[in-house]
Amino acid sequence: MATTRIANARWEGPLIGGQGRVSLDSSNIGTFEVTWASRAEQPDGRTSPEEMIAGAHSTCYSMALSAGLAGAGTPPETIDTKAEVTFQPGEGITGIHLTVRASVPGISASDFEKAAQTAKENCPVSKALTGTKITLDAALT
Repeated sequence: MATTRIANARWEGPLIGGQGRVSLDSSNIGTFEVTWASRAEQPDGRTSPEEMIAGAHSTCYSMALSAGLAGAGTPPETIDTKAEVTFQPGEGITGIHLTVRASVPGISASDFEKAAQTAKENCPVSKALTGTKITLDAALT
């Protein structure tokens, strides 16, 4: 069954000096402030589209890796994934770096690396970001 998730954004004013809000409506977990400075400089308690992409990517990747490992008979105990999304004003998103550390009993380092790469290539968020350079640093803990 397909699902649809909804977020709404409102921007007020010019890019520089303006401000906006994004609400995560499907989950109703809140509304977050956004400014150009929070995107291109320091967050100062506000978010950015890139931070939201980082959250989506790290979560989706962890879930894809967990599914792949379990499907191969080596379910993970823990998976910790950090996604770093680099934004360059005037260019856009220039890359995403995933760092994953996992505790997976009974798996070799090479099999884990293969599973980690497969998850990077096949997680739905990675697929949605086709055209963006995505790098990976994966290791067992």
